[in-house]
Amino acid sequence: MMKLLTGLLIALFAAAVMPAKPVSADEWHQWRGKDRKGIWNETGILDKFEGEQIPLRWRVPIGSGYSGPSVADGRVYVTDRVTKPKQIERVHCFDWETGESIWSYAYDCAYKIDYTAGPRATVTVHDGLAYALGAMGHLHCFDAATGDIVWKRDLNVEYNIAMPIWGIASAPIVESDNLIVQIGGKPDACIVAFDRKTGEERWKALDDNASYSAPIVITQAGKSVLVCWTGANIAGLNPQTGETYWLYPFPPESFEIGIATPIFDHNELFITDFRQGSLLLKVLQDKLTVELGWHRRGKDEQHTDALQTTMATPVRLGGYIYGVDSYGELRCLDARSGDRIWEDLSAVRKARWSNIHFVKHPVSSDNKVWMFNEHGELLITELSPEGLNVISRAKLIEPTRDQLNRRGGVTWAHPAFAYKHVFARNDNELVCANLEK
Repeated sequence: MMKLLTGLLIALFAAAVMPAKPVSADEWHQWRGKDRKGIWNETGILDKFEGEQIPLRWRVPIGSGYSGPSVADGRVYVTDRVTKPKQIERVHCFDWETGESIWSYAYDCAYKIDYTAGPRATVTVHDGLAYALGAMGHLHCFDAATGDIVWKRDLNVEYNIAMPIWGIASAPIVESDNLIVQIGGKPDACIVAFDRKTGEERWKALDDNASYSAPIVITQAGKSVLVCWTGANIAGLNPQTGETYWLYPFPPESFEIGIATPIFDHNELFITDFRQGSLLLKVLQDKLTVELGWHRRGKDEQHTDALQTTMATPVRLGGYIYGVDSYGELRCLDARSGDRIWEDLSAVRKARWSNIHFVKHPVSSDNKVWMFNEHGELLITELSPEGLNVISRAKLIEPTRDQLNRRGGVTWAHPAFAYKHVFARNDNELVCANLEK
């Protein structure tokens, strides 16, 4: 009886201290949310903002970093970097309702890369474990609730990474029992899979250098296919073994620049790069291969017929693709040909590397898209072949200068949409705002 009572008390205590997770609410447990599609499916969300500034539920101080927050099981995860009294990267976990710190972990990390604001990769949370990949290749697996280290690896030391000029940025992805990362290890370790529970290497593949683009998993010919945009190829791999199903060469002109996540829709892959322009591949479903649909680029980066994106992952709505050119021009493309339908300069300033993050909200309407631009503004919009309709816009968070030390600063980290709230960060703080009606 005493053991039973003790166990009951422990369970009650654990329930009392665990963050409350809303019932039937969307989560944002990894880069670009569920299935990495950048889709938010919650209902009961406001239709317009009441003023020019969105009221905040809470704000907490953090250091600088490019990594967006992830939200799962009532907790918010984010990484950052501080340089005094020494250079360290940190992984933080906060209560989603209050912003109260649950746990933090710090480790020494001297940067030997350009753009030193902080870690790039969003934390991936899966089945009670949180996976954080730092800019110099430090990979940690944490107990997501307590912050205890389950396993860790220094991938730069172990895999002789051909370090990209901007560091390791591709968010880890979980597929079955594998945790898969893009790191550009040598030899033949551009993509590496680990047992997600133990950290033991399961397979490695490709001798390419790494890009900054996060991999996705698609279904092709009845199989799961890991799609990775590396520093040389668009690759389709068996996520369980690393076997190469297909490769489509897409090498950079000067150095590995690919950042945007590949978009898979209508059995087509869309990839965009600020030098190479726009590429559409047809993903055959009767065999494991791809075919060229079209590749569009202009005579220079600014005047291409299609879309040359730097960071922002575009959004596809039916037969049209919408994205931000590397000079901040919001463009609409006909997915059948790559022809530009229209261009708009009102969503974000026209400037080199200007950025918007797009999130579809199909439960409102098929063409509803939330945008978070580099000014720290949140925009409720509709996108169609007829043009951009900005329904409402308001400031969410202030731009800061660590991520880009010019034009008054930027907010380049992707926000998270979960529990009818939005979570966003800059180089000084993490904020949460209620978007419920």
